[in-house]
Order: sequence, then C-alpha cells, then structure tokens
Amino acid sequence: MSLDGLHVLLTYRCTFRCDHCFVWGSPDQGGAFTKASIDAVLDQALDLGTIHSVFFEGGEPFLYYPILLEAVRASAQRGFQVGIVTNGYWATTADDARVWLEPFAGHLDSLSASTDELHFANRVSPEAQHILEACRALGIPADLIVCDVPQGPGQPARRGAVVEGGPILYRGRATQTLAPKVPSLAWESFDECPHERLDDPGRVHLDPMGNLHLCQGLVMGNLFERPLKEIVAGYRPAKHPIVGPLLRGGPAELVRRYDVPHAEGYADACHLCFSARLALRARFPAELGPDPMYGEAAS
Repeated sequence: MSLDGLHVLLTYRCTFRCDHCFVWGSPDQGGAFTKASIDAVLDQALDLGTIHSVFFEGGEPFLYYPILLEAVRASAQRGFQVGIVTNGYWATTADDARVWLEPFAGHLDSLSASTDELHFANRVSPEAQHILEACRALGIPADLIVCDVPQGPGQPARRGAVVEGGPILYRGRATQTLAPKVPSLAWESFDECPHERLDDPGRVHLDPMGNLHLCQGLVMGNLFERPLKEIVAGYRPAKHPIVGPLLRGGPAELVRRYDVPHAEGYADACHLCFSARLALRARFPAELGPDPMYGEAAS
C-alpha cells in the first residue's frame, strides 16, 4: 500500500446542510481537531514517508480558522503540499476574502471552493468569485468544484460549469435527499466499486475521531489507537470484512455475502454500497463508522 495523500476532515460541522454531502455536514454536527492532534497526525504522516500532500476539508474547515491556519503552516513546514476545500461562506467581498486568505499565502498550494446550485442560488456564487479574485492577488492556486445537479426521474443531470466536479455520488445524505429523484438500475448490475481503489488507495480521509476512511464511512483503522505506519503496514484488503467482498464483486457481492435486505434498484453503486453498509453497521462497528458518517449524532 503506497499512501500518497491525507485528507483531514478538520470538523464535521458546516454552515450548510447540503443534499449531496458525503459526511452529513451541518451546523448541528460536532467534533474538531485540536492543534495538538493535528501536530501528532502530521508527525505520523511524515514518519510514514510516502505522503506528499495534505488537504484540509470538512464540514467547513474555516469554522475553526486559527486551527486551520496553524495546521496549514505546520504542514508546509514539514514539506507537504497543502490544500484546502471550502464552501467559501466567509468570502463576502473580494477585500474580505483577501483578508481571510492573506495569512495562508506562501504556505498553501491549492484552494478549492465548492459552488453550485446545491450550495448556493447560483452555479458560481459571488463568494466563489471573490475567492478566485483574492487568490489571484495573493498568488494562491485556486479552482472551483461544481457538481452536476440531479433533476427529476428520467431527466439528465444538469452539468455544473467551470470545473469538473462530476456527477453526484449517492453516498451519505444524498441517499435520502437525491437518490429518489433519479432513475434506478438493478442492484445486481453494481458488480464493482467504480470510484475507490480499495486494494491500494492513493489517499485516505482522517476524521477528528482518528478514523482513517478508505471511503467515507469505510474504516481501515484508528490513528489515535494505532500508529499510521502500523495501520498501513497491516492493511490486508482481501481480509477486510467489507473491502474483501467489494473487491470480489462490488456492492452486489457485499449484499450477497451477508444476505443484506435490499431494494430492486439503486441510483448508482455508491447508493447500494452505502445502504448495505448502513444495514451492516451493528455487525461491523469497527469497520463501519463513525455515527456522523451515517447521519447519526455522535455517540
């Protein structure tokens, strides 16, 4: 396993409650990294020796601005390429955006702003435009993430402009809010995982509880319980109770392997996989969690 990237979910909390959010971000969510926990994570990432990039995401990472700033600087000091993903709620004007971003200049290699009709009233929000303007002035590479917008049953998604955000993946909240709006396909047809390299992932997500996610809600270990180097060295995808079936035959095989109750059709492979994993959580609590990733309050 050659892990190259670490995506840190600085918090599950967010200013929005987007219909397509993988991690069920909302103002009601809790949990956030501390400076001490960030430093410990970065030291372990450096010790692993294969990680080159660290991204800070959420939720909305700018809700914890001082910790985010310290985390970006600490990452850059350790030699990592550093990025941020944000919804840009804070960029109320171009001048304000520049004030927020100026302390990051020289430490940040990329900033991605999520903007589409699932976030704002417009595909490209004024906030996103302010971010691009401020980043140009500060020399921070920036782009926009724009997702396709699902329409009614039988209608194609309306493609977002500007940057290849791609189609909605029906994980997390989208399984409830958006999946009913699109045509379904037979569950047996989802015989592979089309989005994640579960046998040798190039990057993983790390949440404030220490969970390392191969895919949102699919855990390979907890960094606060075992060192990152040990988790990576001990990862055996074929023996993982969820990853193993997914590698052999995708979400359909996961359903067959554990005789999971299911509907006849699903919006995509992620929809079937997430639904099956939700049904299996009580059986595999260490591999399928934590609660916020499945729309539940943290226990």
